[in-house]
Amino acid sequence: MKARLVPLYFQGKRDEEFDRQVNCIKELLKEEAEILEPVALGNPLPDADAALFPVLIGEAYRQADKIAKIDIPIVIITSEFGTVAMWDWEIITYLNAKGIETLAPYELEITKTICRALSAKRELKDTRFLVYQDNPGDGMQAEIFKRFYWWEDECTNAIEDKFGVKIIKKSWKKLSEDAKKISDAEAARAWEEWSAKTPVEGLSQQQIFSAVKMYLAVKRDLEQDSRIKGVGSNCLNESFYSDTTPCFAWTALFEEKGIMWACEADTISLITKFIVHRSLKAPVMMSNVYPFLLGMAALKHEKIDKFPEVKEPDKHLLVVHCGYMGLMPKSFATDWTLRPPVLEIVDKNAMALDARMATGAITLAKLHPSFQKIQVIKAELEKYVQYPGSDCRNGALVRVADGQKMVKKLYSHHNCLIQGDKAVELDFMSRVFALEMEEL
Repeated sequence: MKARLVPLYFQGKRDEEFDRQVNCIKELLKEEAEILEPVALGNPLPDADAALFPVLIGEAYRQADKIAKIDIPIVIITSEFGTVAMWDWEIITYLNAKGIETLAPYELEITKTICRALSAKRELKDTRFLVYQDNPGDGMQAEIFKRFYWWEDECTNAIEDKFGVKIIKKSWKKLSEDAKKISDAEAARAWEEWSAKTPVEGLSQQQIFSAVKMYLAVKRDLEQDSRIKGVGSNCLNESFYSDTTPCFAWTALFEEKGIMWACEADTISLITKFIVHRSLKAPVMMSNVYPFLLGMAALKHEKIDKFPEVKEPDKHLLVVHCGYMGLMPKSFATDWTLRPPVLEIVDKNAMALDARMATGAITLAKLHPSFQKIQVIKAELEKYVQYPGSDCRNGALVRVADGQKMVKKLYSHHNCLIQGDKAVELDFMSRVFALEMEEL
C-alpha cells in the first residue's frame, strides 16, 4: 500500500514549474506514494491521505483561509530533492502562526517516513489484530498480571477508536488444543522448510515439533482473514493451557508474512510496534526494562543478586524478557538461537529465544495509554550481560541520558526498542498520527 497524495495549486497558477516538480516527486517517491491528479486549492479533494504542495508562492499568505480548511495532513515538498525548499520557511512559519500545521521534511528519508506513516494510517482502518486469551490476569503470577491496562475493554476500545484497527480475541486454550492435534508428521514436514535457517541449541525433537505445531495452528487462523496483521497471546499468565510457547511462531510468521507480534498479548506494545515498523522500516522489538534505580524490585524479579558494574548506574537499565533480551525475528538480530525455556511458569517442553540486537544507538518508544502521545527516549545499547541460573541468561545493558527523569516518566515496564537513533523520524510519524511526542 502506498500513500495517496493530492497535489494542490493556486487558482490560475499551475505552470511548468508546478508540473515539473510533481513529476520529480513521482519519481523520487515511486515506492512510497501514489501522486493523484492535481487539484486547485479550494476545490473538493479526492480520497487522499495528504494534501501536497509541490510549489509555494506568495499567494499562500492571501489564501491561508482556504489552506486552513484542508482536513487532511499537509505535506510540503518544494525542492527537486524531495524536501522542503529553504525559501519556503517564511510561508510555513506564517501558516503555523495561523494554526495551520504542515509537514515540511528536510531530508528525503524523512519524506519517505511521512509517506509510509500515511500509508500505515490508511492500512490500519482495514486491519485486525488477533489476540489469544481466556481469563487474563487470573492465572500464573496473578499478582502481577492483573494490573495491566491492556486487558481492559477501555484500552481495546481506545485503540480501535484512535487507529481504526479491530482487535479480535480468541481462546488461547483452544488454540493450544488445536496445535496438539496436529500430527508429528505434519510438523516434521513444516520444520524441513525452517530447520536449515533456524539455529537451535538444547531442544529435543518434541520441543521443536510442539513449537512448529503452534506456528501451524496460528497460521491456519491467519489464513481465514487476510486483514489480520498483528498477533499475540497471553502465553505466560495462562501458560498452563499450552505445552509450548509461541516464540518460534511469532518470529516465523513475521519473516513469512510480515505479521507483527506482541508478547503477553500486550496490544499497546503491538500497536506501537506496528506503526513504528510500518513507518520507519527499522528493526523493533518489545521487552521489559529494569532501571538500576529500581534496585531490589528489579533484581528479585530476575533472580539476580546485583546489576552489572557501571560508572553511572542511575543512567542504566537492564533489558530482559523470558530469560533473554526479548523476542525478535532473525532478520532483526546479530545473534539468534532457540533454546530451552528459562521461566518456571512455562511448560518444560516450551522454548525461549536468545537474540541480540546490534550494539550502538537505539531508541525506546511507547504509546501513552490515552493514545494521544508517544514517549521517545534516545539510548545506547552498550553490551550484553549474562547471569547463569537466573531469569536473565543474556540481557542487554542500556544507557540513557537521564535515568531519574526516565523512571519518573515511564509509561510501562514493557517498552519497544528500535535500532538506531530514530527520534527525528518518530517526530514526523507522530505528527501524521496526531500524537504528541514526549522526548526524554
